[in-house]
Amino acid sequence: MTPASSTVPLPRASGGAGVTVAVDIGGTKIAGALVRPDGTMAAATRRPTPRGVDGDGVMAAVEEVVAELGEHPAWADVRRCGIGSAGPVDATRGTVSPVNIGAWRDFPVLERTGAALAAHGADVPAVLVGDGVAMTAAEHWLGAARDHDNALCMVVSTGVGGGLVLDGRLHPGPTGNAGHIGHISVAFDGEPCVCGARGCVEAIASGTSIARWALAQGWDPGAGDRTAAGVAAAARAGDEVALAAFDRAGRALAAAIAATATLVEVDVAVIGGGVAASGVTLFGPLRAHLSSYATLSFVQSLTVVPAALGTDAGLIGAAAAAMELLPV
Repeated sequence: MTPASSTVPLPRASGGAGVTVAVDIGGTKIAGALVRPDGTMAAATRRPTPRGVDGDGVMAAVEEVVAELGEHPAWADVRRCGIGSAGPVDATRGTVSPVNIGAWRDFPVLERTGAALAAHGADVPAVLVGDGVAMTAAEHWLGAARDHDNALCMVVSTGVGGGLVLDGRLHPGPTGNAGHIGHISVAFDGEPCVCGARGCVEAIASGTSIARWALAQGWDPGAGDRTAAGVAAAARAGDEVALAAFDRAGRALAAAIAATATLVEVDVAVIGGGVAASGVTLFGPLRAHLSSYATLSFVQSLTVVPAALGTDAGLIGAAAAAMELLPV
């Protein structure tokens, strides 16, 4: 991401020529794809994000993803690479310090990924954006925010990230972190967040936080799924603690979305990620609470919709950003 401009016009029909390598780095998985100019994927692969290793150990998973993609016939047409990573990121320096990947602090992911590409015969330019910004680029290009010039897009998963489209343009900010809604505080005396602050949206509404809170309140899945997906299943079955966990998460998200809309006048919030896959279990309480926070006349028409691109949004968005910034 170049520091010269904090807004980026987004592709509408197709990007630059050739194939784009897209890498999506998150707290639970590292994915990669070869993306065509129309947004379809010629190939895709993924690895679990390594735990209990150093920075090089995490990078090894990225290198494995690149190596596997390098075996596909479409690799010969690679022209650029886009990297979307959990944040914070520093797009001007090409480094990342993901809250949920403790082994990476100021890790030079842009340089290291470039070296991995070159090692497999693709010495091509690459750009770095936050994962929330990547998802936003994808949803505005091909997804649920396509017809909106002012939108907030969010990833609610292991962490909570986000990005903004303002006046029809992606707004990543100088370092690539604008729209990082997961670390807005919605409870000033709330529990500590892994980022060092208190009461952050992520500390309440991430999948990890939902499961942790439900277990602390006495939810007992027995030998079943102890993740947010398990809590969602229990909520659908009527478990009161599970329902309360999602109501709490929905309220935190509603407060942050309304605050963002009040500040920059977005008219839609698009939510994707693993927790959003719970459907009405999350969207029901979120929408109900939103009316209590989005009270001013210019935000009362704010809508909340699920993302359209599912788990592919991060990859497609990383490619979209690269196609716009590197039209080689």
